[in-house]
Amino acid sequence: QVQLVESGGGLVQAGESLRLACAASGGIFSSVSMGWYRQAPGKQRELVASISSAGTTNYADSVKGRCTISRDIAKRTVYLQMNSLKPEDTARYYCNLRGLGVDYWGQGTQVTVSS
Repeated sequence: QVQLVESGGGLVQAGESLRLACAASGGIFSSVSMGWYRQAPGKQRELVASISSAGTTNYADSVKGRCTISRDIAKRTVYLQMNSLKPEDTARYYCNLRGLGVDYWGQGTQVTVSS
């Protein structure tokens, strides 16, 4: 059974940085795609960034140039480096793992950016 545990969220001021981490257990980590999604109160969950099994990355337009997704296959961990954070980045951030057509989700980590 795949389990995902996120960490690294917190309360920061606008312009500061955070690095989120998602540790995966179970399953085959190297042959899956992973991503970070976020959901703000009253809004739909949206993709922030993803990384394919081949290492190809994809970003939402709203975070391009400010966020970087990366992974450490040996540590079975995917990261999201977020710089120049804005109040509109405030949301709960969820880690996603997609493999063999199945989606797995973590519990999420809260990111709050004050102006």
